[in-house]
Amino acid sequence: QVQLVESGGCLVQAGGSLRVSCAASGRAISLYDMGWFRQAPGKQREFVAAITWSGGRTSYSDAVKGRFTISRDNAKNTMDLQMNSLKPEDTAVYYCAADRAGGSLSPSRFFSYWGQGTQVTVSA
Repeated sequence: QVQLVESGGCLVQAGGSLRVSCAASGRAISLYDMGWFRQAPGKQREFVAAITWSGGRTSYSDAVKGRFTISRDNAKNTMDLQMNSLKPEDTAVYYCAADRAGGSLSPSRFFSYWGQGTQVTVSA
């Protein structure tokens, strides 16, 4: 079983950039496709981005496409989300997730393992 811990969330001004990271332990993340989700206050958790086990394919929600970039370093057992041109509506708790490699990168995909989340707040 893999354990996931997010870090890097903080307060940032609109238009700024931020990089959040996910560190995995317990199993090699090369066994897993991985994703980022977020949940804003009073809203349901939503898909942000996903990446295959090799990093060869990625997918993004329409809300972040062109502004966010998901990446992974299997040697370091980490995954990152680079967020540029941040907007106040990007404010949320960001969660890292993992699931056995080989599935689709559909926003509706079920992920088995989750971190505790890191808060990202974008001020206007």
